[in-house]
Amino acid sequence: MTIWNNLNDAAENIKDRKIISLFDAPQRAQNFSARFDDMVFDYSKTNIDEDVLAQLLKLATTAKVCRHRDAMFSGEKINQTEGRAVLHTALRNIGGDPVMFGGTDVMPKINETLNRMEDFAAGVRAGRMRGQGGKITDVVNIGIGGSDLGPAMACLALAPYHTGPKTHFVSNVDGAHINDVLKPLNPETTLVIVASKTFTTIETMTNARAAFNWMTGVVKNPANQFAALSSAEDKTTEFGIAQERVFGFEDWVGGRYSLWGPIGMSLMIAIGPEEFRDFLRGGAQMDAHFKTAELRQNLPVLLALVGIWHHQVCGYPTRAILPYDQRLSRLPAYFQQLEMESNGKGVSMDGNELKYASGPIVWGEPGTNGQHAFYQLIHQGTDVVPCEFMVAAQGHETALKHQHTLLLANCLAQSESLMLGRDFDTAMSLMAVKKFTGKEQIRQASHRVFKGNRPSTTLIYPKLTPSMLGRIIALYEHRVFVEGVILGINSFDQWGVELGKELATALEPIVSGKASAEGKDGSTKMLVEFIQSIE
Repeated sequence: MTIWNNLNDAAENIKDRKIISLFDAPQRAQNFSARFDDMVFDYSKTNIDEDVLAQLLKLATTAKVCRHRDAMFSGEKINQTEGRAVLHTALRNIGGDPVMFGGTDVMPKINETLNRMEDFAAGVRAGRMRGQGGKITDVVNIGIGGSDLGPAMACLALAPYHTGPKTHFVSNVDGAHINDVLKPLNPETTLVIVASKTFTTIETMTNARAAFNWMTGVVKNPANQFAALSSAEDKTTEFGIAQERVFGFEDWVGGRYSLWGPIGMSLMIAIGPEEFRDFLRGGAQMDAHFKTAELRQNLPVLLALVGIWHHQVCGYPTRAILPYDQRLSRLPAYFQQLEMESNGKGVSMDGNELKYASGPIVWGEPGTNGQHAFYQLIHQGTDVVPCEFMVAAQGHETALKHQHTLLLANCLAQSESLMLGRDFDTAMSLMAVKKFTGKEQIRQASHRVFKGNRPSTTLIYPKLTPSMLGRIIALYEHRVFVEGVILGINSFDQWGVELGKELATALEPIVSGKASAEGKDGSTKMLVEFIQSIE
């Protein structure tokens, strides 16, 4: 029998087993958790036992996860459909060993770019790089996808460390987005960062031109208050951006993995170069752990195996990311892109159609807000949703320590209640206290039954610092990589985003009335006609 068959059989055999019963074994929590330095990943509130874990670890070994991991770090072209290496980890390898690609150490160029970024960021923060109206007060990052989600998420997450200008983010081509961001700002003291590797991304460049027009007539030379995060120097020059304000990166850095380099410029300006280096150090620490820890103690591997167990084996279609930290409110969306753009594939590496599920649907919100939104479905809905909680033991607001204690209590209570549930007899007793009797007592009790036995994991750490955020992001990056290796798919291309973009380009002149809708399907033609009928 294959390992997959063994796992499927195990899932069938234990599907009715209560997770809480596994805690009858001594040291259950200790044996089904793993530590890296001062962060703990607890997966004991799942139905994974020693036999299942052994099969999952065997799955990772059989898939040659370690060999693929080493190939990634050594610069092999593991992104086979695009013929590219995957070396975003080199961006955070500050002070580390050489990283070779094509016989050349890439670290000198990476360090040179990092130094240039630091000089620029320090100049903006200190007022050496100024706007026409004086010191820069606001920074607007214009990007989309990885050029927006990463820095927007990280800037919010590390708000306690902000000592620079205010940061703002524009991504949507909907004019409402850039209008609402720019409206309260002063063009004379605003720096606009255009984040697009090719400098051709339609949404980004449309918004960049809108920002340029916003400055025109107020600022003598708007291009002087622009910077570019791009490798297309010919196009940035054409736009009018001076070369010393252009920061490029190689094609072995994918968009959703690009926060560690120039795409992180807005974060560096906000928190300062030294805190940004701490962020990079945190990611590098997780890289070292991923490369050296035994599989049973390897956090990225374990996180991936738990995900494989829940989605591919148990058949749970979605995964909820639930950070109990308001400043991590954009983290679920960031991980949503990381997971669904990476592993949302329909064919294996060899081009054959997959016969099994690929990546799960990833979603979530921060606690405790989510508790008053969708936790009803998580607790009593017909679908089981594996939950991934994360929380810091300490908050930054020392004067509000009691509120962080309440936050921690809520986080721990949710994972506990998902596992324990509430049986019918307990519900009946509660309804008796409320003076219900007979059929009405039964009816009321049935609404208060929680089946429980719903799995969750918890990632806990001391405090959300730049270094810790770096660790968390790198942990999930490597988790996605391990899942992709086990599933035999390419986690580093994203052809699925291309078709819609191509059709949108073709449809724009049709919607604007410059071209005919002839040849389009009936639905599209009808919708275009409706749009054009509105005066």
